[in-house]
Amino acid sequence: MAMLGFAVQAADTHPVKASKYAGQEKRAIKSLSPGDIAELKRGGGWGLAKAAELNGVPGPVHLLEMKDEIPLDDGQVSALSKTYERMKAQAIRQGERLIALERELESHFQNRTITDAILRATLHSIAEARKELRYIHLATHLKTPEILSPDQIKKYNALRGYDDPDPCANIPQGHDAKMWRKHNRCR
Repeated sequence: MAMLGFAVQAADTHPVKASKYAGQEKRAIKSLSPGDIAELKRGGGWGLAKAAELNGVPGPVHLLEMKDEIPLDDGQVSALSKTYERMKAQAIRQGERLIALERELESHFQNRTITDAILRATLHSIAEARKELRYIHLATHLKTPEILSPDQIKKYNALRGYDDPDPCANIPQGHDAKMWRKHNRCR
């Protein structure tokens, strides 16, 4: 009994630290934030094309946003718009598939119907859907250098802040400042 009294006393004097996940238990799909779901439903990049973007292979959406600064001619704008629209349609379909699979996993946990076999199969499907979604975004980046000149790619990278000697001091337009600082290890 003395042990139990000690445990209660210790709990009273040392409050339990809340999990960094506290509040997320109210999400419809625990593994996806509302922002994640919105990004997937609109065909957004969700950070899946960083391997291309941060290695100097631009994507069409940012190129179109900066068409006047780069500058792009009408033919380039048309080609990039078509490339983007195809990618977006594919990404929306694949994003919806990923959301549905995450919802299925969520449902199995909520309903206590999860088994090892269901878990393995569902995780495999989720991994395949995510892989295909990432492929869609990265493969689209592979198409843009064919449309641009090397000088335009260089200008794009400069405008995005990728060749900046001090990326922490110059956050490119369109980037979330907090995430930019985190990814560039700014203090």
